[in-house]
Amino acid sequence: MALNGKTAVVTGAAMGIGKAITESLLQNGAKVALLDVNKTTGEALMETLNQQCGAGKALFLKCDVESDEQIKAAFQKTMETFGGIDIVSNNAGILNETAWEKTVSINLMGSIRGTYVALEHMNKLNGGQGGVIINTASMAGVGPLLSCPVYTATKSGVVGFTRAMAAASQASGYGIRFNALCPGFVQTDLLSDVTKKLGQFSHLADAAQQLIDTIGILSVSEVAECFLELVKDETKNGEALVVFPKGKTYINFPSLTQ
Repeated sequence: MALNGKTAVVTGAAMGIGKAITESLLQNGAKVALLDVNKTTGEALMETLNQQCGAGKALFLKCDVESDEQIKAAFQKTMETFGGIDIVSNNAGILNETAWEKTVSINLMGSIRGTYVALEHMNKLNGGQGGVIINTASMAGVGPLLSCPVYTATKSGVVGFTRAMAAASQASGYGIRFNALCPGFVQTDLLSDVTKKLGQFSHLADAAQQLIDTIGILSVSEVAECFLELVKDETKNGEALVVFPKGKTYINFPSLTQ
């Protein structure tokens, strides 16, 4: 998919990976709706991006991915402003084992909610123009993090949901590709606060730090580069791309029919 003239929606867009994805999309000619709960940071970023990339290319919309109403309103506003939606990045996420229900709500339910609302606008069977949806998962989605069981569960769920949606779309003729982006440890606020958010697993903080030291830390720009690969390469559907500082790999999942 060529990005010039396309429209994207990015959740969790104000900081971290979401910000890097937004910047990469704009630099490649797309228009972007930035969805985030952080109004002050989001609006400031929108102003900066419009100055850098051209007036009207970035639109900030305050949106909590836990709210059906807010997500529906944000997607509708994006349609009214830009005339269509081609790319969706369900990226909003948290890591907090002390608030496990909220972690499930944002990480997994937020991705499902964003996907289903996106389908209303993008599905070719409904008159949409198709496109691609990339869900931000994690390496925890393909291998467990011992200090973060609930985070692991949510990201595993995101990977499974993404793969099932890819198959359903292909079988149904939705015209939408689905892929999961699974980065390792990334230099964001989520990583810097991780040892404070382990709750009953805080005794495993040293083991978590040892894993970080062993694997290394990605920059947000490295993750955004892999996001663009999943968007641009139209052969990619139902993929889970794991990204580490040492390189990237597409996961080969076992087949249930062979």
